Amino acid sequence: MVEPALQIKGLCKSFGSLVATDDLHLDIAPGEIHAIIGPNGAGKTTLISQLSGEQSPDKGRIKFTGRDITSLSMPARAALGLARSFQITSIFSDFSTLDNVALAVQAHAGHSFHFWRPANKAAALRGPALHALERIGLGKRADEPAANLSHGEQRQLEIAMALATEPAVMLLDEPMAGMGRDETANMVEILQGLKSRHTIVLIEHDMDAVFALADRITVLVYGRAIATGRPEEIRANDAVRAAYLGTGDA
Repeated sequence: MVEPALQIKGLCKSFGSLVATDDLHLDIAPGEIHAIIGPNGAGKTTLISQLSGEQSPDKGRIKFTGRDITSLSMPARAALGLARSFQITSIFSDFSTLDNVALAVQAHAGHSFHFWRPANKAAALRGPALHALERIGLGKRADEPAANLSHGEQRQLEIAMALATEPAVMLLDEPMAGMGRDETANMVEILQGLKSRHTIVLIEHDMDAVFALADRITVLVYGRAIATGRPEEIRANDAVRAAYLGTGDA
């Protein structure tokens, strides 16, 4: 039996009287794109925050390739191969595209930050950074200030920064947020190209993108998983349609 890339057992998280994660059990298979969907307030981002180590669960365990990581910090999890992107673009806009990725390589390698010596001048950083940019289609924009990139390209840059840490599992929180149709289609193509080498946990409100990408989908409502299955199973699930898909809230 193949060990899950991520295994969530009895995860619980509350904020006062608000239950954000309610006794969640979930296995993420190696190499799959597993989408987490649900209405606003369902607990999707709270779940990703617990998986990444940004927040600690009140109860339950998280295992990464069989290892219990529940008590590990974000940097410790990143060192093991967990990378996260955020809902809101988080790049250094005054730095070049390449510098942004080179700094991610530098941080993952544990080197100190020498801002007076640009990170992109070091071959050990520049090579992996360029490779990550080329994988997501920004190789030709390496020397462009990140502030000059379109919104969609900045989201691509965040994916490149995550890739630069050589992750086994990528936690992507709404990577298509704010994108137009063409930019979304481009991001879908990029993520499809990554799936053979990385397990991806995807939070996304664009249901067309979700159903185009996901191998399996878990639906959260008030922090509890009401269904997990292949896209066609989720589409046909009456409980899911009543709670989410049928509401028109995508």
